[in-house]
Amino acid sequence: MGQDKEKLIAVLQKCMLCAGMGAAEIRELLDSSQVRIKEYSKGDIVFHDGDMPRCIYILLEGEVHILKDTFSGRQIFLSEIDEAGDMFGEVYDVLEQPYDMYVEAVTKSKVLEISSHLLRFGAGGVMSKSALMVQQNLMRIFARKAYFMQGKIKVLASGSLREKIVRFLFQNLGQDGNVKLAISREYMAAYLAATRPSLSRELSAMHREGILAVDGKHIRVLDMDRFEEYL
Repeated sequence: MGQDKEKLIAVLQKCMLCAGMGAAEIRELLDSSQVRIKEYSKGDIVFHDGDMPRCIYILLEGEVHILKDTFSGRQIFLSEIDEAGDMFGEVYDVLEQPYDMYVEAVTKSKVLEISSHLLRFGAGGVMSKSALMVQQNLMRIFARKAYFMQGKIKVLASGSLREKIVRFLFQNLGQDGNVKLAISREYMAAYLAATRPSLSRELSAMHREGILAVDGKHIRVLDMDRFEEYL
């Protein structure tokens, strides 16, 4: 790999799965026969709904979407993975449960796949230092996800879509009253269990009413008193 491996190491050092790992530990992980890089063309399916997990995935290049089809055939957008180092599929892999969604490459993408056999809890034999560190990091990742879900439950427990929006923005509100979203409008709608048009209409209404100033992913609270009425 040479220079390519060094670039890959730099990407993985920013990944939560490799937190605290030096270049030597990451090289050890990459040298394992249980780790491979796979390329996907636009429209390729990384894994299907109902498949049994066989590895943990880390995006290296490109963009993939997490999707779900309804019984009527409508496609539901759940999330996007578009940052190098972002991980997906890890919960299903550790729990050994089949996927209840699928992942599609929306651009030409490159993905690092870490086999379940390398990280399986309770596996016999001597585990490498890098594999042990990855297991420890997985526990931290699951703890963060649990915390994230607790916040999401608070948001979804709100009555109206406007209340959900306000609680979501409140959790991400800076001291200056500004929110800079790191996610797309589609992802925010999926998070709030709403359609994208409904979310856009409500944000536009709050903008017209002078509660918010909405400019793409930048949102500023203009009237904090009226904003907090919905908390």
